[in-house]
Amino acid sequence: MKIDWNNVDTVLLDMDGTLLDLHFDNHFWLEHLPQRYADHNGITRDQAFEKMIVLFQKTKGSLNWYCLDYWSDALSIDIVALKLEVKHLVQIRPFVTEFLVFLQQKNCNRVLATNAHRSGLELKLAITNIDNGLDEIYSSHDFGHPKESQLFWQALNDVQPFDPARTMLIDDNQSVLQSARTYGIKHLLSIAQPDSQKPPQPDGEFVAVECFNNLIT
Repeated sequence: MKIDWNNVDTVLLDMDGTLLDLHFDNHFWLEHLPQRYADHNGITRDQAFEKMIVLFQKTKGSLNWYCLDYWSDALSIDIVALKLEVKHLVQIRPFVTEFLVFLQQKNCNRVLATNAHRSGLELKLAITNIDNGLDEIYSSHDFGHPKESQLFWQALNDVQPFDPARTMLIDDNQSVLQSARTYGIKHLLSIAQPDSQKPPQPDGEFVAVECFNNLIT
């Protein structure tokens, strides 16, 4: 994958499914949380999952979808405490550290732009230390709008000015990439296999990164 890094000043990086393996999140939300919620309420796992699916469908794409406080209140259970139970699954994706060093050598501003709630974000940073390879870190919860919204990109640009024509976004979420394209961000890359335990994503409209070492040129 050949990229003219002379035309890129800022690289916006997603966290879950991009810098970090999405397996942790998929396992937590689809397996661990339903089982622990079932245990907590004396119901079956299937009954717990059915209740959660309704809430998933109601909130997907909104800020609440990513808000751990919302889910703690909606399910009357401590989401952060449950995440700690499976924290060993939090993993950096291959060659991420080397790619962040490469971007520094190219004098690119390395900005984490994530929909992750601050409490979950801090947990993952403490485990992985990926913040050591980043220049700035922003959560959509800082701005009150998810990355799927144009208001997020404007708010980000207000506090972290960037030229969309000289900016790259790497993100595994197709809706987020579409939103970034609408805002004018020129260089857009997807992730081929966000979850190491699941098959690669179907081909989409954005070029997908199979491994970060493919970007180190």
